[in-house]
Amino acid sequence: MTIKPLADRVVVKMVEAEETTKGGLILAGSAKEKPQIAEVVAVGPGGLVEGHEVKMLLNVGDHVLTSKYSGSEVKVDGQEYIILRQSDILAIVE
Repeated sequence: MTIKPLADRVVVKMVEAEETTKGGLILAGSAKEKPQIAEVVAVGPGGLVEGHEVKMLLNVGDHVLTSKYSGSEVKVDGQEYIILRQSDILAIVE
């Protein structure tokens, strides 16, 4: 099954957080922060959204920085994704 976002929505997959510190310490699950860097999996077509023209600036494969608690989490074929609006993405990570 594939996810095809509508309008100004983007589907992202969170990038795994590092499990060790720079000093080599292994972090327990509760000590890890929620990751905010994600990979773009699918991009909607943009267009007219709430009376305003929206141009999509993202491409599949981009790594982006998202707001911590934005979007809706979905699970498809055992993989977790987040669907959010392009405006919830803070920056492209290069």
